[in-house]
Amino acid sequence: MNRVAASGSGVELAYNGHRVVTASDFTIPQGRRTAIIGPNGSGKSTLLNALTGLVKVVGGTVAVFGAPPATMHDRVAYVLQATKVNEFMPVTVREVVAMGRYGRSGPFRRMGPEDRRICDESMERLDISDLQSRHLTELSGGQRQRVFVAQGLAQKADMLLLDEPMTGLDLASRERITAAVATELEDGRTVVLTTHELAEAAEADHVILMTGRVEAEGPPSHVLDPDLLSVAYGIGLVHLEDGSVVLDDASHRPGRRHVHFERVEPPRH
Repeated sequence: MNRVAASGSGVELAYNGHRVVTASDFTIPQGRRTAIIGPNGSGKSTLLNALTGLVKVVGGTVAVFGAPPATMHDRVAYVLQATKVNEFMPVTVREVVAMGRYGRSGPFRRMGPEDRRICDESMERLDISDLQSRHLTELSGGQRQRVFVAQGLAQKADMLLLDEPMTGLDLASRERITAAVATELEDGRTVVLTTHELAEAAEADHVILMTGRVEAEGPPSHVLDPDLLSVAYGIGLVHLEDGSVVLDDASHRPGRRHVHFERVEPPRH
């Protein structure tokens, strides 16, 4: 994990005129999976946007593959949640996936055989080939999310950014996206995702904990520490007899606690 895909030094980020992230340092290792976690409004998506150059850096510096983010469009693919994208666009599944090739061929150029092959491969990996002629409005939420992930894969970028890719998805969609991410990592690409699920973060190689700044970063064993999480989320943690750690989180459904991850305790002698 010595190579660096992206980094920030003294980074301050603003959105709609409001400072969202205060002075922070961070590092995203190349060829690894980084999970960005934190409560709502902590700056997770803003940090992703900064890596694409969509959010202005008002202090400090951000570098992606050693250059300003705005110059790295051909090396970074950004997949939003389907709920944040206009899924009612009058386009078919194949046309949406093909948009991932626009950076290579341009929106007004006809795609060549290699572009078509990559689109076919991307749809196959997400198991949506049989949906390619259907309109987005005909799809379930999980299917739509797979379409947008396939579009990201079709870009063949060096870094894949995913904004809460698993939120609210059915099991089949989660499994397909998980497999696609694993293949990207096997091919040496860098994957960065935001998530509310600490179990998902525990599977990452590197974790960044946001609280309006980078509160902590490092391997999951360091960042997913109950004391750090309690400070970040501003809530209590309950340790259950089976080793699970529960965030007593009011942002979830009233009257219910949400089990985010299982903590394996060392054996007692």
